[in-house]
Amino acid sequence: MADVEVEIDENQSDTLLNDVSLEGDITVPGAPQEDEDTLSTLDEPVKDTVLRDMKAVGVKFFHVFYPKESKKLLREWDLWGPLVLCVFLAMMLQGSTERANDLNDGGPQFAEVFVIYWVGAVIVTLNTKLLGGSISFFQSVCVLGYCVLPLTIALIFCRIILVAGHTTALFVVRLILVLIAFCWSTFASTAFLGDSQPPHRKGLAVYPIFLFYFVISWLIISHTHF
Repeated sequence: MADVEVEIDENQSDTLLNDVSLEGDITVPGAPQEDEDTLSTLDEPVKDTVLRDMKAVGVKFFHVFYPKESKKLLREWDLWGPLVLCVFLAMMLQGSTERANDLNDGGPQFAEVFVIYWVGAVIVTLNTKLLGGSISFFQSVCVLGYCVLPLTIALIFCRIILVAGHTTALFVVRLILVLIAFCWSTFASTAFLGDSQPPHRKGLAVYPIFLFYFVISWLIISHTHF
């Protein structure tokens, strides 16, 4: 009888093991389901990954010019665009100071712009967080970095205008361009970050943003060398 019971228990165990699946998918509640045929980013070619990231950066640049969908930069944040703009600004502004030996050295100017760009964005973000803003650190840095795009374009036009010379009329034109870009950068950033700021503290949150873009604008308008 004992042998029969042992055989029955073994048969039942085999049946249970056959019925229980040892493979499956781990799903997160509320997460969108992906097709089984869809390749992950680890399986796709590097070219496709780079093109997809470049397209995403371009879409975010478009939203800076037309800040209608305020959730785009917040939901899909990245630091590629701010990094490109920062390096471009630093390279364009370098060598603007003449040394005593009449040699232009862009090292200190490059580092200065780089530090102002990133440290300024971090300080503005920390101010927003301390005021109780409902936004993550990298989301705020992403928005502030991308919204420098109008000032970057203004710098390009100012460099072109500098080719014509240094006259009062041309300086006024450069001043107007930088002023328009400054207003647009401030407007775009506040449009994206407005919903994440406490309603009764928006003035305290907007002032550092205003100051951040003002400093960058001053660097651009004070740049007098091509």
